[in-house]
Amino acid sequence: MDNVELSTVVYVPPEEAYEFLIDFPGYANYSKHLAGVTRQGDGGPGTEYDIHLRWWKLNYTVRSKVTNLEPPHRIDWEVVKDLHAHGHWYVEHVPDEAPDGHETASRIYLLIEFDASTADSGMLDLPAFVSLGWVVGRVRPLVLDEAERVVQRIVADLEGEPREVELEFHETPETV
Repeated sequence: MDNVELSTVVYVPPEEAYEFLIDFPGYANYSKHLAGVTRQGDGGPGTEYDIHLRWWKLNYTVRSKVTNLEPPHRIDWEVVKDLHAHGHWYVEHVPDEAPDGHETASRIYLLIEFDASTADSGMLDLPAFVSLGWVVGRVRPLVLDEAERVVQRIVADLEGEPREVELEFHETPETV
């Protein structure tokens, strides 16, 4: 399995950050490539989310499921269609990282573990002469750019004003 772990600091208490993260349908407000999120369930373990993505000539729906909740610190999830992937959001209270003028801070981690070899090339209806490899090569840098934009928008909503946000990429998971 491959993994990606990234984190950023927000200047709010863990409970506030967690409540924001648990609102999956609200994520559609932050990305131009996220057309919407549909929820089946009450938001607790077992709830499934259809995440509708659009880019270029491609439309794809990722189906994920919440597998465990540990408020206000952890949200475990897994992808249940087309790809073996799972991960979690983790919120850590880090008051020492709050700058002057802010009472507290939380570090939000996103860990994604996936097996790229399980991606089915038939999962996308690709135009003629377009390979899955070409799409992956084009999407990778867009995902990183989009992640930074989305995180900046989220932090602005959480904190009440825009600011530069640093995404920290971790080589190995620091959370459990």
